Amino acid sequence: MAVTGMRRARYRGLKKTHLEHAFSAVALNLIRLDAWWNGRPLDRTRTSHLARLDQQDFNLTA
Repeated sequence: MAVTGMRRARYRGLKKTHLEHAFSAVALNLIRLDAWWNGRPLDRTRTSHLARLDQQDFNLTA
């Protein structure tokens, strides 16, 4: 999760790691609710490398 920085757990114990995951899930849900309530969608669109190259080629010729 890029938003919460949860690439790896900070703690070694199972209880602390579970608590960290629960807090990050709550934070992510609040971020999503805020975006939904304000009418601005989260940036979920990803483009492949090939599509990005195609867009660059299109922008150069236009």
